[in-house]
Amino acid sequence: MREVAVVVLIATLVAASALLATHLTQKTELRVLHAGSLTAPLKAAEVKFELLHPDVDVRREAAGSVKTIRKVTELGKAADIVAVADYTLIPEMMFPEHADWCVQFATNEIVLAYTERSKYADEINETNWLEILRRPDVRFGFSNPNDDPCGYRAVMVIQLAELYYNDPQIFEDLVEANTAIRCIENDRENFTILVPRTEDLEPSRRIRMPSMEMELISALETGDIDYYFIYKSVAVQNRQRFIELPPQIDLSDVQYAALYSRVRVQLASGEEVVGKPIVYGVTVPKDAEHEGLALEFVKFLLSAEGRKIFEDAGQPPLVPAVGVGNVPAELKPFVV
Repeated sequence: MREVAVVVLIATLVAASALLATHLTQKTELRVLHAGSLTAPLKAAEVKFELLHPDVDVRREAAGSVKTIRKVTELGKAADIVAVADYTLIPEMMFPEHADWCVQFATNEIVLAYTERSKYADEINETNWLEILRRPDVRFGFSNPNDDPCGYRAVMVIQLAELYYNDPQIFEDLVEANTAIRCIENDRENFTILVPRTEDLEPSRRIRMPSMEMELISALETGDIDYYFIYKSVAVQNRQRFIELPPQIDLSDVQYAALYSRVRVQLASGEEVVGKPIVYGVTVPKDAEHEGLALEFVKFLLSAEGRKIFEDAGQPPLVPAVGVGNVPAELKPFVV
């Protein structure tokens, strides 16, 4: 009996030791839902934040910004941080039930990206890019406007190009001829782009329109498309060639905010998005399980070290960051 008791005691001690070791090594999972175009800088931020907080495991999940928010507001997915490519989506889709503040923290611009294997890669430049895209053997893409800000920004850029180049056929040739998306002229100054339901978009063989702009990277690399409209940061991070567009159409410059606002996009949901300079936003949902850690992560993004990460990724930080709504006291030293 004594031998049996000894064996039981040893087994109990081993099990207890294993349980204690598991408890000591278990890390707190910080769940970050974010726009696809934030993947590279947030991956770098994750590495540095985990070095500062060894007991934290940052878990990131990328999707189009609209889909990212809907995961929280409609599907009930747990999130400690939500970061999107259009800060206005947070107050429009999350206030007041799911969040009551956000911070504008980074900027970007739309470019036309390609590789050395793209058709006419040795010919395209800042003056003839529209002519190249109009060629019938050229395939191009942008993300689904219903799911992703980069998508509705891409069609805005194409319509703004009509105004800038004084060519009323640009949108018809590039978008209407290849999809079920339409543009109507409200008056001689303003335009509304109508986006049907995703299942009714009807892209032609010349165009790719995936849910998230990041899906276009592989399409470009495999030669499935020759060009795509994308954030400059994504093109830089993936070492792609790109054509920089005039600031009057690339949605980068607050100086042209009034011009951008002449174009709006009506999504299949009925939501209407007005053209504006590109500004990213971040928030911590009201039901975040790890609110304190989440605020620490946001503080890191807004710090000098965090801003350097975004600068290196070709995604200029907004300095100072701008707060919207009931910004927590912990973040107020970083925002105006």
